[in-house]
Amino acid sequence: MTTHGPVLPIWSCGGCDAPWPCRTRQRELRAEFDDAPISLALYLGAQLVQATQDLAHVPAGRLHYRFLGWTR
Repeated sequence: MTTHGPVLPIWSCGGCDAPWPCRTRQRELRAEFDDAPISLALYLGAQLVQATQDLAHVPAGRLHYRFLGWTR
């Protein structure tokens, strides 16, 4: 179990207070979804959809990169 989960509705990391998903959570997610990159993208896409409602003031491109851009 990770301490690096999102704190809603501000989407900061509960473990280190960085924007979620923080670097630590990104590493954890890569390990968790090591053999399932499409599942990782679907999971993060769902989180992105939820975050867009809470973070309407953040440009869409920035949120896309934050939630999905690092998975490439």
